[in-house]
Amino acid sequence: MTAPTTSPAPPPTENRLTAWLRRAGLLDWFLLGLAGAVGLAYVLPEAGSAASPVPWKLVTKGGVALIFFFYGLRLSLEKLRAGLRNWRLHVVVQLITFVAFPLLALAARPFMDAGKAQLLWQSIFFLCTLPSTVSTSVVMVGIAGGNLPAAIFNASISSLLGIVLTPLWASLVLGTGTGPEGHLWGLALDLTWQVVLPVVAGVVLHGRFGGFAERHRQALRTFDQVIILLIVYTSFSESFAEGVFRSFGPADILALGAGMVALYFAVFGAVWGLSRVLGFSREDRIVALFCGSKKSLVHGSVMARLLFPASAATGVLLLPLMLYHALQIVLASIMAQRMGQEHLADSAR
Repeated sequence: MTAPTTSPAPPPTENRLTAWLRRAGLLDWFLLGLAGAVGLAYVLPEAGSAASPVPWKLVTKGGVALIFFFYGLRLSLEKLRAGLRNWRLHVVVQLITFVAFPLLALAARPFMDAGKAQLLWQSIFFLCTLPSTVSTSVVMVGIAGGNLPAAIFNASISSLLGIVLTPLWASLVLGTGTGPEGHLWGLALDLTWQVVLPVVAGVVLHGRFGGFAERHRQALRTFDQVIILLIVYTSFSESFAEGVFRSFGPADILALGAGMVALYFAVFGAVWGLSRVLGFSREDRIVALFCGSKKSLVHGSVMARLLFPASAATGVLLLPLMLYHALQIVLASIMAQRMGQEHLADSAR
């Protein structure tokens, strides 16, 4: 007599929910870490402020230099040269990143020209001057079935251009580097020591240690994220310690979040329409969409510290960027998954 067979128990609802949240990017440990860093800064602002015995500035400066050194190690000059061939796509992505975004922020300036709204506008403008992300853009393009080599080229070149163009925009519009506490040459020197030289050193050593960087890519990405969490914690600690957020209520944060949603969809829609008008292939259109609509939290955290070293409002400067960062991961994940599924369905026909 055979034992009766039992059907497997259906997976619990929590597992399905967890899987969906993970696919949407809502269970990403880094996003949760960002929220935790802000919460910790609110509870213990003194521990992360300038009054702390821990030399946070030295730690974060060293971490930033290492981030860009490891980034340079992963840069291949051969791949960058090969990527130059698709120049129309690259021009569109970089113009969206460094021209269209700042112009959108400038267009909103008359509506945010008083009191705390002006500080929020400066934060939004700073966000709009930043380069695209590297890893997230490439991953999303891969999921959606886009042109991966073009995505790698655009994300890499955007990061390099951002070293020059983000401080230039900030200097022209926000007046960084022109006040008595910081001259432009001092900013240039900081950028050289913490960003440019580490990148150059990494590129020079790519042939010897590039394989090591690729093999340990995930570990290096985790290191990047830990340094960013430290920067976020110390920046918000300074802001909370100085009482910068006292005038901002929940309604202000919700309004800012709604503004970031509107900004994302405005850029995404504009890039979609422009790439169709220019006759881009599906693969190149995906690159334009996901590389052109992203903004880098890594570069933003670093540049905020370099461009506004004496400001207690650095936490406010990072607030729109953190909201946009979370938003772009969630929305881009959903869109990339859908595009990838449609592509597979079309290929199977």
